[in-house]
Amino acid sequence: MNDKKKQIDLIEDDWDELSEDYIQEEKPLSLNKRSQLKRKKKSNKVLKRCLAVFIIVGSLFLLFFGTRFGRGLIYRMASSYVYGSLVHDEEATEAMSQNNNGIVGRQEDGVTNLLLFGIEEIGGARNTDSMMIASINSNKKTVKLVSLMRDSYVSIPGWKSTKLNAAYAKGGAELLIRTIEENYKLHIDAYASVNFESFEKIVDSIGGVSIELGKEEAKYLRRTNYISNPEYRTVKAGVNTLNGNQLLGYCRVRKVKTLGGANNDYGRTVRQRRAMNAIFDKVKSQNIFKTVSQANKWMGYVTTNITRDQIEDIIVTVMEYRINTIDTLRLPVDGMFDDPKSYEGVTYPLVLDWEKNIDELYRFLYE
Repeated sequence: MNDKKKQIDLIEDDWDELSEDYIQEEKPLSLNKRSQLKRKKKSNKVLKRCLAVFIIVGSLFLLFFGTRFGRGLIYRMASSYVYGSLVHDEEATEAMSQNNNGIVGRQEDGVTNLLLFGIEEIGGARNTDSMMIASINSNKKTVKLVSLMRDSYVSIPGWKSTKLNAAYAKGGAELLIRTIEENYKLHIDAYASVNFESFEKIVDSIGGVSIELGKEEAKYLRRTNYISNPEYRTVKAGVNTLNGNQLLGYCRVRKVKTLGGANNDYGRTVRQRRAMNAIFDKVKSQNIFKTVSQANKWMGYVTTNITRDQIEDIIVTVMEYRINTIDTLRLPVDGMFDDPKSYEGVTYPLVLDWEKNIDELYRFLYE
């Protein structure tokens, strides 16, 4: 009896909040009806709270993704995270900072030129197997990629003139950058390098990339050791998803024609540019959170002297302007070089017409 009385007392306390319809009827409500109304009231409170949370979360989402200010905060956090994951070359940073007092080569505000190169360390060698300049232009809203042929005959500061790929072995990243700046008359803002093993791990960390192979290319990769792991010599003509080991082998091939007909070292630079485009396409197809989470896996393989601000500028340019393509160029340009069997004691170099090639380089990068 006492329990029933307590239940009646609780319901009577909420009597003033009952529906007017029931009050106007002037009929006593059953305990069941009153309990239903009370539960309904509690449900309405829960719904209101959920709606309030949804509105707050939605407002924050619009703040961070719907406004430039909000996205800027995300870009800054992302750039700080990426910067902290990289292997920093402090010596090159200091050397380049000192050299910038007397900048050699063209430099423009809003344009960041990054030297990207891969280091071949097979048999104790320290040559640069591939060299590219990635130019991010926030003024033109473009990303462009320039391949530098490794056999290009260049003047190396403090050393005898020889092929470009020998500069790194003689003086590391600093000397390679100085050599490029003085010969190509282009200012380099920073560099990033990987060795073969690191390149494979980076490609694997993003799940591989799509590359289309010609029939001759596929056959060659299946029967040679360019793909160093025999288990992966399973590529076929057509579109393949290549893992790191396969893509590295693809980038190093030069003895068969590419899909499209380029051969020798010219074909190899074509493959390297296609590989970089494929990596770019894979990364930009993902959301920024997934890309940043992957950075923890592969940024530790990259040695660089890039600054946090430069990383942020690159992220902002690519993300804000929704850059979806990379235009490419190879130096030397066809018809603007000679390839003698020997030149000044160097065998099979590419002897550039520097004035014409530099003119093409400026036209390509700065339009």
